[in-house]
Amino acid sequence: CGLGTGARGMSQPNRLSSGGLIDRSASLIFTFNGTAYPAHPGDTLASALIANDVSLVARSFKYHRPRGIFSAGPEEPSALFTLGRDGAQEPNARGTVTEVFHGLEARSQNHLGSLERDLMAVNDWFAAFLGAGFYYKTFMWPRAFWERLYEPLIRRAAGLGALSGADDVGCYDKGFLHCDVLVVGGGPSGLIAAQTAGRAGLEVLLAEQDFVFGGALAGREDQRWVADVLAELDALPNVRLMPRASVFGTYDHGIYGMLERKTDHLAHASDTPRQVLWRVYSKQAIIATGATERPIAFANNDRPGVMLAGAVETYIRRFAVTPGQRIVAFGAEAAQMQALAQCAGDHGIDVRVLNRDEEVIDTRGRHRVSSVLLNTGERIHCDTLAVSGGWSPNVHLTSHHRSRPKWDPAINAFVPADTLPAGQIPAGSARGIFDLAGCLVSGQDAALAAVEALGRHATRDKLPVAEPEPGAPTGGAALWVVKDSTSRGRGRAWVDLQNDVTTKDVKLALQEGFHSVEHLKRYTTLGMATDQGKTANVLGLAIMADLSGQSIADIGTTMFRPPYQPVAIGALAGRSRGKNFKPTRLTPSHRWAEEQGAVFVETGNWLRAQWYPRAGETHWRESVDREVRATRKAVGICDVTTLGKIDIQGRDAAAFLNKVYANAFAKLPVGKVRYGLMLREDGMVKDDGTTARLSPTHFVMTTTTANAVSVFRHLEFCRQCLWPGLDVQLISATEQWAQYAVAGPLSRALLERVVDAPFDLSNEAFPFMACAEMSICDGTPARLFRISFSGELAFELAVPTRYGDALVRRLMAEGEELGVTPYGTEALGVMRIEKGHAAGNELNGQTTARDLSLEGFVSTKKDSVGRVLSQRPHLNADDGYRLVGFRPVNREETLTAGAHFVDLGKEASAANDLGYMTSVAHSPSLGHAIGLGLLRRGDQRRGERVRAVDLVRGRDVEVEVVSAHFIDPEGERLRG
Repeated sequence: CGLGTGARGMSQPNRLSSGGLIDRSASLIFTFNGTAYPAHPGDTLASALIANDVSLVARSFKYHRPRGIFSAGPEEPSALFTLGRDGAQEPNARGTVTEVFHGLEARSQNHLGSLERDLMAVNDWFAAFLGAGFYYKTFMWPRAFWERLYEPLIRRAAGLGALSGADDVGCYDKGFLHCDVLVVGGGPSGLIAAQTAGRAGLEVLLAEQDFVFGGALAGREDQRWVADVLAELDALPNVRLMPRASVFGTYDHGIYGMLERKTDHLAHASDTPRQVLWRVYSKQAIIATGATERPIAFANNDRPGVMLAGAVETYIRRFAVTPGQRIVAFGAEAAQMQALAQCAGDHGIDVRVLNRDEEVIDTRGRHRVSSVLLNTGERIHCDTLAVSGGWSPNVHLTSHHRSRPKWDPAINAFVPADTLPAGQIPAGSARGIFDLAGCLVSGQDAALAAVEALGRHATRDKLPVAEPEPGAPTGGAALWVVKDSTSRGRGRAWVDLQNDVTTKDVKLALQEGFHSVEHLKRYTTLGMATDQGKTANVLGLAIMADLSGQSIADIGTTMFRPPYQPVAIGALAGRSRGKNFKPTRLTPSHRWAEEQGAVFVETGNWLRAQWYPRAGETHWRESVDREVRATRKAVGICDVTTLGKIDIQGRDAAAFLNKVYANAFAKLPVGKVRYGLMLREDGMVKDDGTTARLSPTHFVMTTTTANAVSVFRHLEFCRQCLWPGLDVQLISATEQWAQYAVAGPLSRALLERVVDAPFDLSNEAFPFMACAEMSICDGTPARLFRISFSGELAFELAVPTRYGDALVRRLMAEGEELGVTPYGTEALGVMRIEKGHAAGNELNGQTTARDLSLEGFVSTKKDSVGRVLSQRPHLNADDGYRLVGFRPVNREETLTAGAHFVDLGKEASAANDLGYMTSVAHSPSLGHAIGLGLLRRGDQRRGERVRAVDLVRGRDVEVEVVSAHFIDPEGERLRG
């Protein structure tokens, strides 16, 4: 890493000589702001900095006040770092959960100049003018300054860390996990729950956000049973232990979001994903997420060196480091403070535990606390202040289903609601149980309840012999604010250390009418940070309750939403980045089309042949015109595999189609195809297509390419939610079948050369809108549909996808004597416009069946999705849009899609807007431009003239209103 071995002489002044879970046999080097420091495997970035006596690590968001390490877990609001550089740079990483590895490069953030001499700290001098909501009031005048000056300055100052701007070199992945029981949290409750469920034979997944199990017991030598339980769980084949796995969200149907950090702790990761986003499907979930310690509000409680008492003890026990040599302990529970003193005293660290009548009202120190002032007037010199205002259960995961937690006055904390999502069981400290023995019983009870819910049997085994935890929180104690500390201590009392929210900000919000907790949060930005207010929210609510004369129960909480912990967008995307963000799907004829020199175009996720240029053709329209003429004269072939194909089977399949289509399908005969119009629930057109009936219980639906996925999702919603009692099953078969349109007057002659005898292709035996399962080319299974999008005699031939490439080559070879021509999407579009077929430009989600002159397809004799709302008067007004055709009066003129229609002599304005052009093409059959469009009362205006005005392109063309069916309006060709 180029760091050498001269890292401050390899000294770690705050490293204890014994204890901890670190590996003292190995050393590693990391850098902070360019200075190299030593550490050991098992350290976090925070513990390693503490070991090296680094106290100033960050600056706060608004006032740029000095910030130090405040906690020892994911609740950390202050110690945020930028890790790595360039493509490996990660901003806003919490040092308390970042594992140190050799070569780790960390930098402080959110300062101008050095960390010690941040020029932006001048903001703190103007704090009186920068209170809650100051930007709502300050930047109102002059109005023109907002966009030119104020907004650019605010945006430049906003944020903490910064992205590098380089491509992320990390690899991310996604996966699915299934289990009988998901146990969230590897502390004492979670370990016992996993052990109980695992012994019952259930598939158990134990997820722990830390890289070691044990929770608050990690590093305690008197709780050796933890290692025994872990060894047993590791040996059970039905139990999966997942450290470094954070469950961040609760979703419907027992689904949980989980982020696993696979290689973030490794110096040189291989191609193994850095992080994996898991979707966990669980039948039962035990929420054993523990509790978070609360701070206390008093003057200048934000200085580096002010830490949560539990964190101080964790650093001593687990990491064998001490945040300081002279510690003052100030908290709600005397027993906990005494336990900290005993733990520190065992290592020769001086701890002064304050008595019940002694309270800290102020602190001193520039970049680190140097002394504290008590309410008695005594000033104590120290380098660390350990505070504890009580403990709050981590109820977040139990609240993601809008189950608001309830206030339990017995423990002065919020606990999970009485009504939780099915299969979710809180346990241990997450439900307000703080003593070790109670946590073990709670974990076992939760597991037994989960086992019973799954119809299995488990015995209540004897729990491990757990030594009592000296000074462990028992709940009930709470200390929110040191009264009058801001006046006596002459400083601000901080609630949210990251966003610089003070008790005065909460008071100001109430004075200005923000009495709802949700309004308070947004007005003051309380809890709107990387830590999601884990240490600040409950304290803020208590202050709000006190100021408003209400109880905390009456105040309530803000809504909890996932993610519980920050999730990188890279993890949410997984492998869907770069070219994989929108994977290119290739049609079965793609390789053959490449050989023909085809020009391709993206249609949705597909790459389709747009046209096939030939030698001597210098303009794309020459190729397209040739393809259209050749198809209408002889025979053309187009790959239409991209059309959505949905296989629908079941006893009630016909009844199901009758409900999802606006027109009737219940009595469609076997061997026939019918055009179907599908409406949304609001009565607007969703999609159109054809559906073929292959047997009494088997249908094949086709959809437009663009709507293939949305239609399938819509059908699944209808099947599962609207009519779950129907016997019908669906599967998307788009990729399973290669399908080709064979169109033109010689299409039947071409197919007769490949269709196996004795299949009869005559008009009498296989008429328009017929379908059949048959075979081609000496036994290849196939499906044939007599449908036409071009308006010519046409068929669509489908074979299993693996035969797609061979089929197009065979058709081209057999059709050579007939003048066969491949045609692409441009020719396809030209022919559909010539025929007047609506497509994606018309099916834009804003049109009705009446707009498209398809109102006759909305049956009034049956009910269907969208039928009732399609009858709304406004959607059926006489002056509504109607789809009609247009041709320029001057046949040399071209038309543009998007042009708006205006009456002759009228100004081109919104007030005179009559509709717009949806699709245009040059018709080689007619020799001039044509278009389709939506015109008010268009069906009554045929033969009239209007203007097609395109202000964007500067076009104003006089056009004649005609029928949308330019070619063969009676349909004689397609029925021939």
